[in-house]
Amino acid sequence: MKNLTKVSIALWMVIVTFIYACGGSDKPTSTQEQTEAPAEQATVTDTKAKSNSKGVGRFTSVEIGPIDHDLAAKGEAVFTSKCAACHKTTADKVVGPGLKNITNIREPEWIMNMITNPEEMTKKDPVAKALFEEHLVQMTFQNVSDDEARQILEFLRKNDSQ
Repeated sequence: MKNLTKVSIALWMVIVTFIYACGGSDKPTSTQEQTEAPAEQATVTDTKAKSNSKGVGRFTSVEIGPIDHDLAAKGEAVFTSKCAACHKTTADKVVGPGLKNITNIREPEWIMNMITNPEEMTKKDPVAKALFEEHLVQMTFQNVSDDEARQILEFLRKNDSQ
């Protein structure tokens, strides 16, 4: 009898939660103007479009010049060990998005902030949020140092120049 009471209570809780969640409507009522705009419009961010955002994190200014092939070689090694399980350097998706052309559509600071600060980026940066919604997976923190992030950036720049 005790289990039946627990089941009954649990069932009522589910029903009440369902009714509460389904209650209310954002549709205008007869007393509201049909042309009244909602207070906040949802914005859609195109993840393939160029963005000038520097992202969220400690990188606010990254100086780049001609591709440093030694730095890129180090970056390739880091990428292979920490990134390649989820990303390809082509346009092909694995777990996360393909990274071909990434340095042409994202700022160097954004790339390095995403590498070193993925959770905060996903919470606060519009492009990172949209990527999370698109790929349905949170980029994991790989404990990449600032130097390694710069090396990966250089590797990606070299990849995009080919």
